[in-house]
Amino acid sequence: MYGICVKSSSRALTNNIRREFSTTATKDAKHYPLVIIGGGAGGCSVASRAARALGAGKVAVVEPAKNHYYQPMWTLVGAGIKTVDQSAMPMESILPKQCDLHKYKAVEFDPQNNTVTLSNGEQLAYDYMVVGMGIQINYDKIKGLVEALQQDPMVVSNYNKDYVLKTFPAIKSFKGGNAIFTFPNTPIKCAGAPQKIMYLAEDYWRKHGVRDKVNISYNTSLPVIFGVKKYAARLMEIVKKRNINVNFRQNLVQVDHHNRKAVFQLLDSEKGETETYDYDFLHVSPPMSAPEPLKNSKASMVDAAGFLDVHKETLQHKTFPNIFGIGDCTNVPTSKTAAAVACQNRILFKNLQSVMSGQAPKSLYDGYTSCPLITSYSKCILAEFDFDGQPLETFPFDQGKERRSMYHMKKDCMPQLYWSMMMKGRWAGPKIFRKSMHLGMSR
Repeated sequence: MYGICVKSSSRALTNNIRREFSTTATKDAKHYPLVIIGGGAGGCSVASRAARALGAGKVAVVEPAKNHYYQPMWTLVGAGIKTVDQSAMPMESILPKQCDLHKYKAVEFDPQNNTVTLSNGEQLAYDYMVVGMGIQINYDKIKGLVEALQQDPMVVSNYNKDYVLKTFPAIKSFKGGNAIFTFPNTPIKCAGAPQKIMYLAEDYWRKHGVRDKVNISYNTSLPVIFGVKKYAARLMEIVKKRNINVNFRQNLVQVDHHNRKAVFQLLDSEKGETETYDYDFLHVSPPMSAPEPLKNSKASMVDAAGFLDVHKETLQHKTFPNIFGIGDCTNVPTSKTAAAVACQNRILFKNLQSVMSGQAPKSLYDGYTSCPLITSYSKCILAEFDFDGQPLETFPFDQGKERRSMYHMKKDCMPQLYWSMMMKGRWAGPKIFRKSMHLGMSR
């Protein structure tokens, strides 16, 4: 019955939008009540909710990838704990059968005419659109990095399904020298990942008798090791205890793999100075940005940095009320993680339903996000926090402490939660459990 009500109100509002925005540009376009751009965590979770409510043939998903990857697992792949295949599922098996999948890239947006153009030249018209394109990885922005990743077995990166296959072999074969781990001077998805693999590598080298021959450095563009004070304090204790050098405000700009040198821009230098390090092992977290089609959009869809410009609490676009955004491609000021998307997808869809029914969006996102900071092959700090960087922890104990239970939560429980519930649009984050575990006294 609820789905029928949504469909009925959706038709009424659809007619209003068509009358207001109809142009000749939409005559040859295939029309859908809802078009979802992107088949990542956000796109798939919203698609599952929407397909149940709107029915077959009403929802289009635009996504060229053959496989859907659970990318938070790639830290574990890089450490030899999981395989890439364990992180992948065929895209068509993830999306509901009621959705129409268009296996092309979205290349041009025209929100004034409610259309999106695909890489095959096809144009889709929509009444509503959800943009969940993720974030763009820019390995080519670092001089010499692509060549180094292709030719130097000791230059690795966990942010790509092919490059992550290099990481554990490099960790295993490393017998000593300078090991450098980087954090870029751009927005980044999973801001804890650059140091997670560092802790795992350090633990591996310690257990295999080469740690005393290794000099480990974490070179980060940030002025702090982590953006939330509570967890930053704990992590600084860990790096001190494990003799890891942390170099703040340094940004990797060049890799010379022939001479095994990495050049870092000193971000606080008024003269634009750089510092060059010799490396024997180099894990690079690459620069990232908003996807090019968004940055190049015709109308005022994006902010100055090219990210989709949405209200941070309702996830509705600031200019175009029939557009919503989710996940890494938006300018929502929280860490870009799958955990954030888990909370956002339900809030977004509830607000979308409200707008479809002619009402104002009422559900509000509090910025919840989570970062399971794996610190060894058996321990993890489960960081959870909100827009203001305040801890928003689920369990009734100090999650800033390294715990074996949280390691297994990350390694064993979260993948099952992702595939079995989130991808089916049935997981909205841990809020209900957090409130119950804190006897109703937590937000």
